Amino acid sequence: MPATAAPPSWSPADSAALYGLDSWGRGYFRITERGTVEARPNPEAEGGIDLFDLVEGLSARELVPPVVLRFDEILEHRMAHIRSSFDAAIAEAGYRGDYTCVYPIKVNQQRHICEQIRDLGSRLGFGLEAGSKPELLAGLALTEGLPDMPFICNGFKDSEFIETVVLAAKMGRNILPVVEQTHELELLVRQATAHDVTPQFGIRAKLASGGIGRWASSVGFRGKFGLSVSRLLHAVDFLREREMLEGLRMLHCHIGSQIFDIRTLKYAVSELTHLYVELVKLGAPMGILDLGGGLGVDYDGTQSATDSSINYTLEQYASDIVYRVQAICDDAGVEHPHLITESGRAIVAHSGVLVFQVLGSRVFPEEPDAGLLERALSAPDDEVPQPLLDLADAWERLQADDDLLEIHHDAEHALGEAMSLFNLGYIDIWSRAATEELYWAISNGIRARLGDDPPEELEELPDRLGDLYFSNFSLFQSLIDAWAIDQVFPVMPIHRLGEQPTRRGLLADITCDSDGKLDHFPGEDGVRPTLPLHELRRGDGRGPAEEHEPYYLAVFLTGAYQETLGDLHNLFGDTHAVHVRTAPDGGYTLEEVIEGDSVRQVLEYVQYHPKEMRRALRREIEGAVKSGRLTLPEAVSMRRFLDEGLDGYTYLE
Repeated sequence: MPATAAPPSWSPADSAALYGLDSWGRGYFRITERGTVEARPNPEAEGGIDLFDLVEGLSARELVPPVVLRFDEILEHRMAHIRSSFDAAIAEAGYRGDYTCVYPIKVNQQRHICEQIRDLGSRLGFGLEAGSKPELLAGLALTEGLPDMPFICNGFKDSEFIETVVLAAKMGRNILPVVEQTHELELLVRQATAHDVTPQFGIRAKLASGGIGRWASSVGFRGKFGLSVSRLLHAVDFLREREMLEGLRMLHCHIGSQIFDIRTLKYAVSELTHLYVELVKLGAPMGILDLGGGLGVDYDGTQSATDSSINYTLEQYASDIVYRVQAICDDAGVEHPHLITESGRAIVAHSGVLVFQVLGSRVFPEEPDAGLLERALSAPDDEVPQPLLDLADAWERLQADDDLLEIHHDAEHALGEAMSLFNLGYIDIWSRAATEELYWAISNGIRARLGDDPPEELEELPDRLGDLYFSNFSLFQSLIDAWAIDQVFPVMPIHRLGEQPTRRGLLADITCDSDGKLDHFPGEDGVRPTLPLHELRRGDGRGPAEEHEPYYLAVFLTGAYQETLGDLHNLFGDTHAVHVRTAPDGGYTLEEVIEGDSVRQVLEYVQYHPKEMRRALRREIEGAVKSGRLTLPEAVSMRRFLDEGLDGYTYLE
């Protein structure tokens, strides 16, 4: 859908404002003078990585989009920022405890990411968190040789899980299981007694403080995890009777995920700290207060208390936690506990970027098809449907700059009548097609004349007329939260940003699912269902794949959850992923390249046997040659597709 007439000039700064990059990018991304997006691993330092050059370089290496770009230095900067924010808050307040951030492996379990976090975390005093048996084993392997690294174990646990944790503690690991249910406490005591050890452990409290946002139901009295206050009291008595109270060193809670309002955090921290103080008074040694996850990410750049944003800074988050815990403990005469947060989303979100290529677009007509109109209107006057005549009249009035709102009403009414008459068999297919052509052309004409202050009834017209940009990715594999919970992610082109986008559109993926589309985007005027995009440029015309020059779009802040929650809808597998660092002499280096799933791999995931498939299809091809249904060159082409297809990328190449 065309936008208003272009101003005399358009600059990269205009594009930055249009896409809100400076707001959600947090300094990690900027637009270069040549109109490309540059990743800046350290916002305070010079130098960056040009995403367009990077993607072109990957394509030359036969690593074609879609591809996930992982910027390890952004990951490191985020971790250092969390560390420095809490260090500053502790120093300013005179807090007498320390702080540890643990990374929940569930947020992104990819080994390369977890290893990066482990390596830097060992220097920053960070740790890891596991919520399942597989994650427990992964965490134990990751922390081999790092016995002092904190390792928190959440989630449901059986006897085997708890025995493994107890034995790891006996080996000298700094591992703390968190009791989520009463029976887990019984299992813990049983295993500790069997192995003659008193392990350190924590208990999760079920807070009364309500949640907020999409995950509000995960906390409160009806929350999935944690012990109520009465059960906490029973737990203390149970441990004292079995002479195991000495092991209770941590109180834990779950406040929620993506907490967007700082007030919710304050209430929960206050409640949890008061519970902590009371447990100390009951004789539990304690010493650690784990505030769980919840540190949010500003996905839309509005810095507001909304689902896809946050109304606080990292510094405010740290300061509020330290201040409230300190104040409550001081009032009670209790030593300041060691603070832990489980901030996975805030660590990894900014470090992941998904890049894909636009394959083509579909637009609504801006001029009615003259031949179609001539055929539909050439019938005798008494046979031309009245709605078609009304639309033709509205089109003529539009050329004379008549009242736009009245023309819009007339066009809407005529289209509705035409559809009803067609369904009743009173309009033929030619008239039906002509009415649609006229309606969309009229709507586009009205939109082009709206100006900056359109009537309220026409405000949504530009979005209704948005183009459909077909894009080479799977929403269900790479952006599952955009489909499942309407998560907003920043999206923009990575090049041509010195030009004004003259179209608006939504993005359709290549799955055969009508839900496979991205239709909510942040921008300078809030979240909208269409995205400013550039007209696709014609290429050299050598074939369907070369009908237009490559046009690359990127979805930012995808590092948290998207890679691990994605599914195999239509058997589109994992995309390529590359770990990128800035080179000392400029440019970039590829630290790690993880090739995406092949067709063979995804077929094996769902219990197909590619060797048997290949053998059976080859037999059928040979049979078709013998019977004359296929020529030999055709058979060779079919066999080539079969052989190369099995080992090829699941996405279009």
